Amino acid sequence: MVRGFAGTVTVAASIVVIAVPAFFLTAPIVNDRIAEQTADKLADLPLPDHTEMLESVYKAGKLTGNGNGMQYFGAILIQSGCSLEELKTYYAGLAEDAWDCTVERQAGETIDMIEHAELTFKTNVSGNDYFIVYSWGDNDTIFHEFDLRGH
Repeated sequence: MVRGFAGTVTVAASIVVIAVPAFFLTAPIVNDRIAEQTADKLADLPLPDHTEMLESVYKAGKLTGNGNGMQYFGAILIQSGCSLEELKTYYAGLAEDAWDCTVERQAGETIDMIEHAELTFKTNVSGNDYFIVYSWGDNDTIFHEFDLRGH
């Protein structure tokens, strides 16, 4: 048994040696979960008439723009008989803010708004009736600071 000040310092140093790597190992898991929740929120929204959800995707990391920072992206691929304008109006009524429920026509499997990573749909996208509905998530925890994908 270690006693006194030296023992306290040893215990404190051991905690730091264990805690810092634990944050780096845990951060990607936590951040991926936040991105997944962003996609799940979209998938849980009611669909407009004549619309089918085909799949959802998500990604966490430095996805677009310059500099450092963690970003959380979630999206659903829908096939719809509605026009782009009708879908934009429909989803605007469900959005909580400007970053929620953005709707664009989807051409091909690659998701173009992701600049610094690759994210694709598995569905074969061909035709003018495929649309992506996406959102950028947010995280108020400390884990975004310890995820190397954001730097």
